[in-house]
This record gives sequence, C-alpha cells and structure tokens, in this order.
Amino acid sequence: MAKGTLNINLSELSEEVASQFRDLDLNEPGQWPVLPKALAWVLAAVAVVVIGWFLVLSPEAETLEAERNKEPQLKESYRSKLAQAVNLGELRKQRLQVQEYVTQLEKQLPGKAEMDALLSDINQAGLGRGLQFELFRPGQVIVKDYYAELPISINVAGRYHEIGAFAADIANLSRIVTLHDLHISLPKDGGPTLGMQAVARTYRYLDQAELEEQRKARAAAAKAKGGKKK
Repeated sequence: MAKGTLNINLSELSEEVASQFRDLDLNEPGQWPVLPKALAWVLAAVAVVVIGWFLVLSPEAETLEAERNKEPQLKESYRSKLAQAVNLGELRKQRLQVQEYVTQLEKQLPGKAEMDALLSDINQAGLGRGLQFELFRPGQVIVKDYYAELPISINVAGRYHEIGAFAADIANLSRIVTLHDLHISLPKDGGPTLGMQAVARTYRYLDQAELEEQRKARAAAAKAKGGKKK
C-alpha cells in the first residue's frame, strides 16, 4: 500500500513539475511558476559566471601570471640595489678616485694654444738623441666627441739605441703622445743607421667653442636621424 502511494505521489509530483514548464510565455517571465523562475535564475547566474571568466577574470589571471614571472627579476634587482646601498660609502670613494684619475689625464691633454710647444718637444726629443728627421709632418686634426687628435707622420734615421731612447722619451713626455704604425727599416748600404717610420698621435682637449660646435652637431645628427625614422 505504501509503495503504491509513493508511486502515485512521484507521478503526481512529476506531472506537477512538468505542468509548470508548459505553455510558458517568454514575454512574461514574471508570470512563470516557481520552478521555471528558479531554473532561469540558475542558468542566468551560470552564464554571468562564464562570461565574466572569459571577459574579466581570464585576462586578469594572465596579467597576474605575468607579474608573478617578473618577481624573480625584481628580487634580483632588489638584491643588487641593496648591495649597492650597503657599499655606498665605498662606491663614493671609488667615484672620487676615478674623478681624480680623469682630472690627471685631462691635465696631460694640451689646449689648442699649447700644441705648437708640444710639437717642438717631440722634435727636440729626436734631435736630442742625435736622430736625423727626414719627415716631420703634422696631419689633419681629427675632432672627437670630447677631444681632438693630431696625427704626425715621422721618418727619422739613427742608430738602434738612439731610436729606442727616442721612443722612450716620447712615452715620458708630460703630455700624452703615442706611436702607431711603427716600422724599422735597414739601411740599403748595410751601415749602422736605421730608419724608423711611425705616426705619432697627440691629443688635446676641445675649447668651449669647439665643445659647443660638437653639441650642435650631435643635436643636428639626432634630429636628422629622428626625421628619417618618421
């Protein structure tokens, strides 16, 4: 008897549920029975969650993952800056030492007015060693960003030790002079006199007018480069 009653109740319940979904007016959802309303609400909630995931949460999840990937790099940068902060006093001392060294080097660079005296010193260094100058020809000044370079073609004749002493004297000048493209040639007659061909390069700092010209030239080059990119 109880089993028959259960079957009847289930049958009646199924019929009641089915009846609530019959003849639904889509234009009047507010008039729907409870079950269709509840099902429609659940479907709407699921749709909102799915749409929200793809439109909002998914891009944010990708952004979060990208930021997490940056974490090791940021930690390494933090450790590096922390080490620099700890050694700030020592770094400042090193900076002062570098500045002093640069200042000493700058003092070894003559100005434009001192170049003639420096050329005379190079010439006197060779004559003082008993060398015979066959060529002493200053070339075209090459202007760099912060200094100018003057190449001097040199061709001297003398004994081996005299040429070596001359090279040492050039290195010991108070101003910076370097020897390049050095070539030693034997005499054609087999005598003791050797020939030395080289290019001596000396350097000087730029005066204020030259620095201003360089600044304008760099600005014009940067502007021209920017115009080409457009």
